[in-house]
Amino acid sequence: MDYRSTLNLPDTKFKMKANLAQREPEFLAKWEKEHLYEKVQQSTKGRPAYILHDGPPYANGHIHIGHALNKILKDIILRSKRMSGHHCSYIPGWDCHGLPIEHNVDKELGEKKKVISKLAFRNACRTYAGKWIKAQRDEFKRLGVLGDWENPYLTIDYRYEAAIAREFNQFLISGAVVRSKKPVHWCSSCATALAEAEVDYADHTSYSIFVKFKFAEDLGDRIPELAGETVSVVIWTTTPWTLPANLAVALHQDFTYAAVKVGSEVLIVAEELIESVMKAAGVDEYSKVADFPSAKLEGLKCRHPFIDRESLIVFADYVTLDTGSGCVHTAPGHGREDYITGLKYGLEVLSPVDNCGVFTSEAGRYAGMKTTEANSLICDDLRDSGALVAQAKMSHSFPHCWRCKKPVMFRATEQWFISMDENDLRKKALEAIETVNWTPKWGMERIYGMVESRPDWCLSRQRAWGVPITAILCSQCGTVANTEAINKRIDELFLKEGADAWFSKDVKEFTGELTCQCGSQTFQKEEDILDVWFDSGTSHAAVLEDRPELDSPADLYLEGSDQHRGWFQSSLIASVGTRGRAPYKGVLTHGFVVDSKGKKMSKSVGNVVAPEKVINKYGAEILRLWVASEDYRDEVKISDEILGHLSDAYRKIRNTIRYLLGNLNDFNPATDVVAYDELTEIDKWALSQFEQLRIKIMRAYETFEFHSIFQALQNFCVVTMSSFYLDIQKDRLYTSAPKSVSRRAAQSVLYDLAEGLLRLMAPVLAFTVADAWEYLPESPDREQDPALAAFPAAHKEYVRADLDEKWEELIQVRKDITKALEVARAEKVIGHSLEARVSVKVPQKLEEFLADKWETLQNICIVSELVKVDALGGEVDTGEFTGVEVLVEAASGEKCERCWTRSQSVGLDALHPVACERCVGVLAEIGFVDIIKG
Repeated sequence: MDYRSTLNLPDTKFKMKANLAQREPEFLAKWEKEHLYEKVQQSTKGRPAYILHDGPPYANGHIHIGHALNKILKDIILRSKRMSGHHCSYIPGWDCHGLPIEHNVDKELGEKKKVISKLAFRNACRTYAGKWIKAQRDEFKRLGVLGDWENPYLTIDYRYEAAIAREFNQFLISGAVVRSKKPVHWCSSCATALAEAEVDYADHTSYSIFVKFKFAEDLGDRIPELAGETVSVVIWTTTPWTLPANLAVALHQDFTYAAVKVGSEVLIVAEELIESVMKAAGVDEYSKVADFPSAKLEGLKCRHPFIDRESLIVFADYVTLDTGSGCVHTAPGHGREDYITGLKYGLEVLSPVDNCGVFTSEAGRYAGMKTTEANSLICDDLRDSGALVAQAKMSHSFPHCWRCKKPVMFRATEQWFISMDENDLRKKALEAIETVNWTPKWGMERIYGMVESRPDWCLSRQRAWGVPITAILCSQCGTVANTEAINKRIDELFLKEGADAWFSKDVKEFTGELTCQCGSQTFQKEEDILDVWFDSGTSHAAVLEDRPELDSPADLYLEGSDQHRGWFQSSLIASVGTRGRAPYKGVLTHGFVVDSKGKKMSKSVGNVVAPEKVINKYGAEILRLWVASEDYRDEVKISDEILGHLSDAYRKIRNTIRYLLGNLNDFNPATDVVAYDELTEIDKWALSQFEQLRIKIMRAYETFEFHSIFQALQNFCVVTMSSFYLDIQKDRLYTSAPKSVSRRAAQSVLYDLAEGLLRLMAPVLAFTVADAWEYLPESPDREQDPALAAFPAAHKEYVRADLDEKWEELIQVRKDITKALEVARAEKVIGHSLEARVSVKVPQKLEEFLADKWETLQNICIVSELVKVDALGGEVDTGEFTGVEVLVEAASGEKCERCWTRSQSVGLDALHPVACERCVGVLAEIGFVDIIKG
């Protein structure tokens, strides 16, 4: 007789196979059609706000895997905050000005670039940025990120450009903006100054040379041993091309220096470096003539080795004994520390190099040459003149342009700076850093050190695409003419026409009938544009303070670890400088994405993982699970193997949800729920386990420990549920009468577990939860969409330490019995575990504990017979977990065709000769007996 129809087998339309790549776009279309983001915002209105401010990605090219990590992290946080009772607006943004866009537009325009007007060129840049904003927006939405995608913030919006100019003018009026000629990082390839955040460091091979600077006078008056001698101080440098700009030789005020006789001349070096300098020069025979404190030389003058100019002996703290000669070539126009030394000694800021890295006439015979070409020629000329002591090449870390990847130089040019010391900006910024909650904690030390030592912020860029430095200068005396009236006029025009107004309007449109204090009425506009880091750094003013749904300071800024020197820092300085506080209460940092071996992603290496390819193969859900599974605080690894493992883990979690839903197909939460007090002990244990999971996951969301969420969910679904509780419940769920209290009790627990698990995993597995949500038993109290849902309610009273301890011990005993069953199955003693009779000899330590639990143990081991014995014969397994001795044999009795249990009662009922006594009772209860009789 076929009893299948009498069993309560799982049934659900929630598919086992996810088909994520095909199904996810359907959900995206549904969310868009239903205006889900707007619904979420409306439903959470009035709650406490939590503001995560989006750092703007650059509108240039398709998104990469780092973008995916960043956006998914933000989405997980915002979804979790909404579910925990907050109102969270997500306004995505884009950074749209700057050199990369300008370069690409140059390429697109080709020869036309030479004749196109500045305004037309700027319009082409705006169009280019708009194209990539649209492309990236679609790619971000594909990740399942919920936000106001139709109303993002763009740094090219007129309102945003006006805000940038307004913030700059605030700095200008406060006196914090200075214009001066001092060395900054300069890219001769891009022909522009660079900010600290625009400089990367990479290995570079440089010339390493020691050069003689001959003293212009006899040193006998200061050092008697050197009277009548030809004496030179030996400098060391790795940038020969900067020698035409040399104006001084720096010594350390605390070092002892020595005069070393080499042939007919005397060389001066730091005493501790005599041996290393002589070795580099290949000199074996030499003798020390004298040693003396550096003070003996300060203020003396040397002759420049190839330019008719003197070089002053000065003191500087940056001179070290690590390398070189202890005597440092100093060019105030080509080094930050050199510049400071030059100011101290009143030296000229000489920089005989133009925007493209070509020497000017001030470089003498090297005029017209590129600095990179001049290196070898300068070395040759020094050798020919006898000034070269030694020459070699060395590999070292060197600053490179982050855009063109070419080495950069320090070059003194007239630039606009935000002074870090004016108005105590540095001090205030450091104080503000300490008020912020940094995740991970080391983030505070990192940015603190950077701000503590950072130079003034170089704001000006010699390019066309960006917001201009809105400074108006008197043409006669050079005084900055900006007044509140002028700045107000700038604001009005920028709001109306954007930053293009600066280039399209005559200066009179801004100044009116203004007269300078010098009497002149002729003014000129600054043509340089602002550093793009100032654009994004002022987003607190342009977005947080401007959008009614936002506020400043934000609760959280979240970006990659490189933004400690980028957006985090520029935002901090821009906000502290005008508002006296940080623009954020918290900052979360994630690491870079690397391959499985920890190597940086590189097209040339061929290890780049594109989000689009991952989505097409696995679905965006697996990318979201990847983000949640990795500890983002360190480098984040990704590979096809890692994604494959995650896909397997996802399948197990999905199957757990499917099993729960399948066993709730006839369950009505309104009428069928069994009260907690009526549940069996194992049911209460399951609820205790789930409540502990809920507490752990809620804490993890709060502390941004997402990888522990994944681990906890996976362990709960696969181990606690599938391998134990759900496996044990199959008999009760499948074979009991459908409406029996026993089955309804199990279903009540499964219902809590199913809905609770979906709520807990909703911030991470957004697509899967949206799919499964539709197949939960209907409930009028449940939210229409999981995006509108709250986390599961707390039931701390469910946590039962007594049950946890008791069942943990039972599980250990079960492990030993299960192991013995597996051995018996392998040896063909039994097939299914229900074919087994298990005899157990218990060690003394477990006697009292198991005394009243043998029926429970039989049920959870899923065997037909389990008996306690005092002695065992035959092949016995001794358990490694609890020490129980186990003997597995074939169970007596026949197999019940309905529940598969072997029982002596099978065959006793005339109507159901192949069913056990328990199943016969159930069949009678459901009316199956009457059907047969009929």
